[in-house]
Amino acid sequence: MTRLNARTLVLSGVAAALISGCAADGSGLTETGRGAAIGTTAGAATGAIIGSLSGDAGKGALIGAVGGALIGTMVGSYMEEQKRDFERQLAPEIASGVIRVQKLPDNQLLVGMTGATAFEVDSDRLQPSFYSTLDKISAIVSKYGKTQLAVSGHTDSTGSADYNQTLSERRAASVEYYLERSGVLPQRIYSSGYGMSQPIASNATEDGRRLNRRVDILIMPITQGWSTTPA
Repeated sequence: MTRLNARTLVLSGVAAALISGCAADGSGLTETGRGAAIGTTAGAATGAIIGSLSGDAGKGALIGAVGGALIGTMVGSYMEEQKRDFERQLAPEIASGVIRVQKLPDNQLLVGMTGATAFEVDSDRLQPSFYSTLDKISAIVSKYGKTQLAVSGHTDSTGSADYNQTLSERRAASVEYYLERSGVLPQRIYSSGYGMSQPIASNATEDGRRLNRRVDILIMPITQGWSTTPA
């Protein structure tokens, strides 16, 4: 189970996007459809955040911890420059399909990693070969500190729902812990698992299941009007 403490997100269940179309890789989604599904589930997670911060005091504490909120037009340029840094630093991983970086609405970013590359089989233990990639991610999110990170774990439909839920939570927590150990401010990071409930591809094929086994990091700017309460 994901660590239960004052910093853990409580994320409500959200329905996966139902995207039609056939992909050449057999996943059941076109590239456009897959991107839309990723964006839909990530956007829904943002709206579903209840969070551990309560009221103006909690929000103010986090804004103070990160040295102040982003203001006005600064938000867009700040997040765009961060996206470019991810694309530069993670170019080999992006090219090989290990990492995906996607711009979402409301100046949010999604950095996703495949479960097969990041974790040992059927385990929440991070692959040592993936440490260097996580080190790059840690360095970038530390550089752009005026953001909040929601780490979410996801599985395919193989196995029981209960087992997959627990595995997704443990994997999300492993990424959260690694970021913290790498120096990312703990108050900025939250994690949760969704099990098999938010596929981004068809579970009817191995290619689709591979895409669904993933951990996503949703990066949200902390602004003057920022809120942790649901929309």
